[in-house]
Amino acid sequence: MSSSPPRRRNAAATREAILQSAIGHFARAGYDGAGVREIARDAGVTAMLVNRYFGSKEQLFAEAVDISFTPPVFIADRPEVAGTWTAAALVARTNPDAEPPEPFLIMLRSLSNPRATEIVRDALERHVGRRLANRIPGPGGRLRGEVVLSLIAGTLLMRRVIGMPTLGEAQPQELQPLLEAVLAVIEETPTT
Repeated sequence: MSSSPPRRRNAAATREAILQSAIGHFARAGYDGAGVREIARDAGVTAMLVNRYFGSKEQLFAEAVDISFTPPVFIADRPEVAGTWTAAALVARTNPDAEPPEPFLIMLRSLSNPRATEIVRDALERHVGRRLANRIPGPGGRLRGEVVLSLIAGTLLMRRVIGMPTLGEAQPQELQPLLEAVLAVIEETPTT
């Protein structure tokens, strides 16, 4: 009777599988609606292993949020492409047929939990805020940056979640220049 060799463990792959499962669950159900057991099941591990790797659901959420907000989705790392890149990304990612951005869904669906909201806000400031600070430096840059974030969140909400008909049906060639113009006004208007 031969036995198969024990499966080789790969801690990094297991951790990544848990994180990817968590991102998907938090995007679908928010912090309060996502369960560690379901996250573990979809990652092919036990809930105990999730807790061993991350310590708690809150710590798992914090890492999932951090990873989700790290890559530039709407705010480019390069200030020279600023408004055009943001407007194009916003039009493409809010298209009703496009896959919705997970960071936005995590944020939107976790707002009812004050601690989850703090975690999301910290990640926004650390990642998106840093990119905006490079893009809109100087006095009032932070305020203008947060207004840019509000425009992005509002467009995502109205076009993807609420489904405003005119906004949802707008063609890229008409919506993108409008967003570019609004972004330019926000970024270039000095604050007192």
